[in-house]
Parts: sequence; C-alpha cells; structure tokens
Amino acid sequence: MSPIQAAGIMAAFCLFLAGYTAWAGQGTIYYYQDDSGTHHFTDLPTSQKYQPFVFFGSTRQKTLEQLQQSIETYSSHYRVDPGLIRAMIQVESGFDAGAVSLAGAQGLMQIMPETQRDLGLEAPFDADSNVEAGVRYYRWLLNRFQETGLALAAYNAGPSMVEKYDGIPPYAETVNYVNRVLDIYNNSKQVR
Repeated sequence: MSPIQAAGIMAAFCLFLAGYTAWAGQGTIYYYQDDSGTHHFTDLPTSQKYQPFVFFGSTRQKTLEQLQQSIETYSSHYRVDPGLIRAMIQVESGFDAGAVSLAGAQGLMQIMPETQRDLGLEAPFDADSNVEAGVRYYRWLLNRFQETGLALAAYNAGPSMVEKYDGIPPYAETVNYVNRVLDIYNNSKQVR
C-alpha cells in the first residue's frame, strides 16, 4: 500500500469516526495490521491481536472522596472488603476512569469488553458503573473459588485458567498481580 493510499484510508476512517461519535456516545475503536499490511478496525475486538486505536466520548471521573463512597457502597452491597477493591483499582488502573489497557480492558477496574457484555456494563468509563460491575464480578469469582488469591487470579487471567491449573496460573503477570494487590491490601490494613 502506498503512503497516499494509507493516508486516504486514514482520512476516510477519521470521517467515519466523526459521524460515529455523533451517535455512539462513547467507546473504543481497536485495530491491528495483518501480515499483508491490511489494517483492520472494530469496536468489538475478537482477538488479542487488536490494540486500542482511539477512545471517544467522555469519562466520568470522580474525586477520590466520591470514588471512595462508590467503593464503600458497592463493597457493602456485594459483601467484599472495600480495602481489597481499592487495592485492585490501584493496581488495575491507578484510579484512572479512562484507562484502557493494551489488551483492551477498560475503566477503573479494567474490565474486558467481552466481560462487560456478560455483566451488562454499557458505560465502562463511568466510574460508578465500572466499580459496580467490577465488584459484582469479583464477588462472583470469590463465590466460585472460595479464596481471595484464586478469585484475584481469576479476575486477572480468567476463571478458566484458574480451573486449568487448579490454582493460580503460572503466568508472571498473574502472579505479580495477585501479589501486588494483596501487598497493597495488607499494608492498608496495618495503617488503619
């Protein structure tokens, strides 16, 4: 593909985005370039090959005090320690409601689009909606695996991986995730 063709494709795509954002509200467009050099774009990635290209719409960030209230409310409702949820959010997104990972996870609790659909989460960048869905999902994992470390591993790597390995999967990312969340959580309990 020549540079002129590539520029034309990008210009057409930008025009598409301009029209799309007018009615879509918010979302993320993902892309990947295949071996032949063709660019593929979608708002519903079907594989890990897709990377975030552009996010449009608004994020509804909260002050730390407002976010704390959301964490307390949903943690109480789903019977989860709010200190653990704070630790998860710190590790997942650094308290950034507009965060998007390279894998496509979105919002404060970094929920993947497929999991968002399962949870009925329609506004992943809205702090309240994301925290509610993330706490609800974590509660479901905790009920399923009956242990904090396993539920955290499932939150990071997926429940099927915890089942496959009958424990925390031997992936550096997952092991580090579980350790970081638990370290932050345990340190916060000592400060109280």
